[in-house]
Amino acid sequence: MAIGFGSLDLLQGESGQVLFKGLLATLELTALAWLIAFVVGILLAVIRSSGLRWADGTVAVYVAYHRNVPLLVQILFWYFGIVTLLPMAAQRWLNGHGGGFVAGAIAIGLCMAAYVSEDLRSGIRAISRGQLEAARAIGLTFIQSMRYVVVPQALRNVIPALVNETLLLFKNTSLLMAIGVGELTYASRQLETQTFRTFEIFAITTVCYLAVSILIMLGGRFLERRYKIAGR
Repeated sequence: MAIGFGSLDLLQGESGQVLFKGLLATLELTALAWLIAFVVGILLAVIRSSGLRWADGTVAVYVAYHRNVPLLVQILFWYFGIVTLLPMAAQRWLNGHGGGFVAGAIAIGLCMAAYVSEDLRSGIRAISRGQLEAARAIGLTFIQSMRYVVVPQALRNVIPALVNETLLLFKNTSLLMAIGVGELTYASRQLETQTFRTFEIFAITTVCYLAVSILIMLGGRFLERRYKIAGR
């Protein structure tokens, strides 16, 4: 009962606004980072499928770096390292327009792109080589063949894996509290230091994360049923 009714006041007034803004920031970060991960991941998978040795090696190094260096280290590197290499005018602009948000979204997006590219590469390898050769035979370029024939099928093959990566990306946004981004975990921590109602606040936070995760999984199941390949 304490969780059900005693904590309702935390969802109202100023505390409720703090939690809502934190949740909204988390969803915005997830959307931006996912867009980066999806676009870059597809590009990496296509480049690695080109058959060029130097391209395959370059992407392999990229994937190895992002899969073996802790994501928190990558976030700190972008926020305290990469950003400082920009011109001073760009740094001032970022500082006044949510530089931590932008740097964090890029760091998470580029990291998750490595996982997306590997999932998509597995999907591409599951498609018969004859389909690519047939596309080239009718006059399509390599890029056109990948865009219109191979990649769409590969995406359908790896929908479950992409849903898992989306869940991981969503949960990893909580790491951005380390650089002061006001996402849900950061907002919950700030509210907890003000009210000292630790259990209730983080119970609400847990429910928020769980609810969004369930929605992502349900969305993934819907896509999997909608784009299910005949015969599977």
